[in-house]
Amino acid sequence: QVQLVESGGGLVQAGGSLTLSCAASGHTFSNYFIGWFRQAPGKEREFVAAISRGGTFTNYAESSKGRFTISRNNANNTVYLRMNSLKPGDTAVYYCAASGVIGTTTLGDYNYWGQGTQVTISS
Repeated sequence: QVQLVESGGGLVQAGGSLTLSCAASGHTFSNYFIGWFRQAPGKEREFVAAISRGGTFTNYAESSKGRFTISRNNANNTVYLRMNSLKPGDTAVYYCAASGVIGTTTLGDYNYWGQGTQVTISS
């Protein structure tokens, strides 16, 4: 099992930046493909970005490309999501998740989830 804890959310103005962290414990963190997802009120949870076990491969949703950067540090069992040029439409609870399926963006392939961190962007 892998336990995931997100942090770094908050309230920022449009155009601002935030960096979310996802700290892992339990089973070997570097064995897992890690993704970030988000869920806005009244909407389904959606894929944001993901990173391979070694950090060499990344994948982004169209809405994230050019603004968000995912990275990981396996030495301290942490994945980061740097978010720039934030928009009110980015307001959501952000979750990190771990999967044994390489390259997946599918919600159901992620077995372990954190509790989420709220990101609110004011206009």
